[in-house]
Amino acid sequence: MLFSTADWDEPYWTNKQHTARVLARMGWRVLYVESVGLRAPRMASQRDWGRLWRRLWRGMQSVLLGAPRRDTNIWVFSPLVVPALHHWPLVRRFNQALLRSGISRFARARGIHKPLVWTYHPFMMDAVDSLERGALVYHCVDDLAAVPGVDVEAFNMAERRLLAGCDVVFATAMSLKERCQSFNPNTYFLANVVDDRHFGQALEPGQLPPELAAIPEPRVVYHGVLSDFKVDFGLLLAAARARPDWQWVFIGEEREGQRSKPVAELAQLSNVHFLGYRSYAQLPDYLRAMCVGLLPTLLNDYTKSMFPMKFFEYLAAGLPVVSTPLAFTETRSEGLEVGADADSFVAAIEKQLARGKLSRDEACRFVGDNTWEARTTKMLDTVRSLEARA
Repeated sequence: MLFSTADWDEPYWTNKQHTARVLARMGWRVLYVESVGLRAPRMASQRDWGRLWRRLWRGMQSVLLGAPRRDTNIWVFSPLVVPALHHWPLVRRFNQALLRSGISRFARARGIHKPLVWTYHPFMMDAVDSLERGALVYHCVDDLAAVPGVDVEAFNMAERRLLAGCDVVFATAMSLKERCQSFNPNTYFLANVVDDRHFGQALEPGQLPPELAAIPEPRVVYHGVLSDFKVDFGLLLAAARARPDWQWVFIGEEREGQRSKPVAELAQLSNVHFLGYRSYAQLPDYLRAMCVGLLPTLLNDYTKSMFPMKFFEYLAAGLPVVSTPLAFTETRSEGLEVGADADSFVAAIEKQLARGKLSRDEACRFVGDNTWEARTTKMLDTVRSLEARA
């Protein structure tokens, strides 16, 4: 049973969906439990309210019809819950009772006994406390308490309870590991990883997408959600103005409701190209046409604990990387240059353009064993080892 903070059909997949799929390919039957709603909906956000109504509808379907099968060995359960108000005892009891009932019915229907419980958030403890289960794994991939709108006190209390009760913790950043380890000694650092075969397609010859064929080189790229909470668009604006001969390509959409002046100013530059959303399947074709992959992360309380999945995606696609000084850059160097401000960011890109794209051998060596299959195997081996000792 995998408790996620993201819905299965989110356009930008993260650790949760990828891990579920890898476990399923390994032969595990996975009940993917969608987000229970970590923050309250914003009153002005149509997307928030649209998501809330979709979750309500899917939650009713899950309660009445059970979890539908969405992929090989993967069933998706949409919790019927009151979002965000996890600190209210009555709401918490209501949410957890419905969640407990849903996962218990699934386990009985599928003949599942003592399931492995894998969670990305702490608001599921009451639902599994009475469940006859196997190991409890906390996969800590984000500092969720730093997300705007999250009830920090309620989250911290719930997370400490989870840390005290879980068998093992895997953290994707050293700062997350250090925080969790103070409450659970069985805490391990395992960085984010990549589907190397998928992104490695960018190293193979192929036609450029038509909209890129008309854009001259050198092309530098950022792909992902264009969130002004995570991306330093002020730095990018200064850098794009400083190098009008470079083509700055952005693949992704702005977060809903965002009104970013630097993004609007970037869009006016002739050397800046916003292509919009492209599916995961399409990304290798687009990255094939690029020269450098960018991680222009805005430094704040949330991002300081990030290890961007895009780092290894760029490397696997043969792209040298330029990043702002996130914590992970202190221990990574292969294929990476770092710039803290616009001038140093531009200088870092110049270095990467001069060194050229990665060879297939370099891409394989720099990615190493940082793949979904290898990391998931390590995690499962650790769980089995702890169970054996217990």
